[in-house]
Amino acid sequence: MTTTNTEFQSEILQGIPSELPEKKPYPKHGNPAPKRKDILSIEEKKLAIKNALRYFPKKWHNILAVEFAEELKTFGRIYMHRFKPGYKMYARPISEYPAKSQQAAGIMLMIQNNLNPVVAQHPNELITYGGNGAVFQNWAQYLLTMQYLATMTDTQTLNMYSGHPMGLFPSSTESPRVVVTNGMMVSNHSKQDDWEKYNALGVTQYGQMTAGSFMYIGPQGIVHGTTITLMNAFRKILKTNETPSGKIFLTSGLGGMSGAQPKAGNIAGCISVCAEVNANAAIKRHEQGWVDVLIDDLNKLVVRVKEAQEKQEIISIAFIGNIVDVWERFDTENLYIHVGSDQTSLHNPWSGGYYPVGLTYEESNELIKNNPEKFKKYVQQSLVRQTDAINKHTAKGTYFFDYGNAFLLEASRAGANIFAENNIDFKYPSYVQDILGPMCFDYGFGPFRWVCTSGKSEDLDKTDAIAMRILSEIMKNSPKEIQLQMQDNITWIKNAKTNKLVVGSQARILYADAEGRAKIAEAFNNAIANGEIGAVVLGRDHHDVSGTDSPYRETSNIYDGSKFTADMAIQNVIGDSFRGATWVSIHNGGGVGWGEVINGGFGMLLDGTKEAEKKLKNMLFYDVNNGIARRSWARNEEALFAIKREMKRRPELKVTIPNIVEDNILRDLF
Repeated sequence: MTTTNTEFQSEILQGIPSELPEKKPYPKHGNPAPKRKDILSIEEKKLAIKNALRYFPKKWHNILAVEFAEELKTFGRIYMHRFKPGYKMYARPISEYPAKSQQAAGIMLMIQNNLNPVVAQHPNELITYGGNGAVFQNWAQYLLTMQYLATMTDTQTLNMYSGHPMGLFPSSTESPRVVVTNGMMVSNHSKQDDWEKYNALGVTQYGQMTAGSFMYIGPQGIVHGTTITLMNAFRKILKTNETPSGKIFLTSGLGGMSGAQPKAGNIAGCISVCAEVNANAAIKRHEQGWVDVLIDDLNKLVVRVKEAQEKQEIISIAFIGNIVDVWERFDTENLYIHVGSDQTSLHNPWSGGYYPVGLTYEESNELIKNNPEKFKKYVQQSLVRQTDAINKHTAKGTYFFDYGNAFLLEASRAGANIFAENNIDFKYPSYVQDILGPMCFDYGFGPFRWVCTSGKSEDLDKTDAIAMRILSEIMKNSPKEIQLQMQDNITWIKNAKTNKLVVGSQARILYADAEGRAKIAEAFNNAIANGEIGAVVLGRDHHDVSGTDSPYRETSNIYDGSKFTADMAIQNVIGDSFRGATWVSIHNGGGVGWGEVINGGFGMLLDGTKEAEKKLKNMLFYDVNNGIARRSWARNEEALFAIKREMKRRPELKVTIPNIVEDNILRDLF
C-alpha cells in the first residue's frame, strides 16, 4: 500500500499512535542483526520491560509486556517492532516533511536516510552500520523524535540521550536544534559487559560515528577514505613509473562500511579481493554494482586472481568465505599480495563483528546465541591464525596496515604474534599513522560532506561543479605541501558521478581543509540564495582532523602521550555548538569500538541566508583548526606548518606553538 504525503505527515505528527497498532510479523528475510548477549538477571530483565513500557499508556502494558519479553529473549534487545511505521523509509525532499523549522526538517531527512534499507545494515533493528551502530534503540524513540522535530521552533533545542528524546528545551535561534549524546558511560562502568547490560536495559546505545549522529551517506564516505588510503598505500611501495593495475589488495568485510572496499579498489586501479562470510552481504554489493565478480570456491578464486594478474586487470572480486582461508591459501600458492588490510567489525568481536575460520556463518550465529564463551574462543583462535598467515606474507614484502577496525588490538588480546620487538607497539601501523595522519589530517584535510535536500540529482551535479571549481581555484595558489591532496580530490569530484557513488540521499564527500570547506559551503549558500539549488545539509565523518580522539586510529600519529586523552573531541563539539552548527553529537565509541574512542560530529543546514553564511564561516574554521592546533602542540611537523599558515590567513587566530627539544638534551638525564 502506497502512503500519500498527507498520510505520511499525519503519521509523523502523531508520534506514539493513539490506538495500539496490529502486531507485525518479524521479517524472515533481509539482514537481521545477530542476537545480542543474554546478560541480564531476572530482575534486570523486569527492569528492561519496565523501562520499555514507559513509552506507552498503561492500558497497553499487559499486552506489550509479554511481547517485549519475547523480543528480549529472542533478540537480546527490545526493538518494539510492532511500532515500526508502515510508510517507506527514505530521505524525502525536505519540503515533504511537516515542520515549523526548516533546520528540523533537514534533520528528519537525515534520520530517514540513515534508516533507509538500501543504506542501513540492519534497518529493522535501527542499526545503520558496524553491526551495532544504532540511530535509536527502538521504534518508540524514532516516533517521538520525529514528532518533536516536526513541532519544534527555531527557539527550541531537542536533547537526545542515546536515542531517547529527552524533550524540547527553550534556547535561541543561534543554538543547535538538536544535541545528541550516545553511550556516555561513567568511566568505571564503561567495559564490554557494561555496554551490553545497559544497552539491553534500554538506557544507552552505541552510536558508532555517523549512525547515531544522523550523518551517514551510505558507503560513499568510506569509499572515498579507502580510495585515498589505497592510492597512497600503493604510492608508498611502488616505483615512480609503476601503477596499481594487476597488483593485489587483499582484505575482508562487505557489510556496512566495509562494503565500500571493492569500489575503492576499482577507483584506485588494482585487483581487490575481499572475503565475506555473509553471502547476503556479498550478493547485495554485487547487485549494487560495488563489486565485479562473486566467487564461492577457493580453487576458482586462485585461478581467477592469477588470470587477473597476468592480464594486469583492474577488477574487484568478492569471495564468499573466510578471509583466513584466503591468506593461508595465497601463501601456499605463492600469490604475492602487494597491499593487505582487514575491515571486519572487530570493535564488536563477540556479537557478529568477526566470524572465525572453520565455522559456517550459520554455525557462528548459533554459537553467538547459545554458547558465547565457546564462540569467543573460536574468534581468538582464528585471529591468531590470521595473524600468522599475514606475518608470512609481510615477510615476503606485503605492506599490511590496520584499518582502524581494532584488528591489531583484538589480535593482541588473543595472544597473536602482533607486537614489535619492543613488545609495546604493534608491528604493523595504523593507516592513520602511515597515511592519513601525516598526509591529510595534520594538514587539515578530512571528509567534508553534503546532502542536497531537494533530492534532485541535478542539484548534486551543480554542487559537484561548484566544488570542483572552488578547489581548482584554491589549488592555483596553494603551497606545494598540499598540492597532492588538492589534486586527488579534484580528480575524485570530477569522476564522482561516473563512479556511481550515490546510495540513498543525493550526497557527496571529498577531503578539504578549512579554507576549502568554507569556500565551497559559501558558494553553495550563494547558489541557494540565487535559486539555483535547494537547501544543502553540510556535515563530515567523525573520522577527521578534530572530531575524534581515537588512540588506535584518528589520533594514532600523536606521540606526546596525549592520544589517550579526549579533550579535543569534547572541545570540538562544544565549540561547534555555539559557532553555528544545526546539530551536534558526541559518542563514547566509534569505528574501533565502545570505550576505545570519543567521537564528536555536527550537521549544518544551509538555506541561502546571511545568517547561514556567518555560521558556516565561523564554525567550519573552528571545526578544522581545533584539531590542527592540538596536532601541532603534539609537535607534528605537518600540523605545525598548517597552523602557522592559518594564523597568517586569519590574524585573530593565535595558537600556542611548542618549542622543539633536541634529543641530545635528554640523552643522559636518567
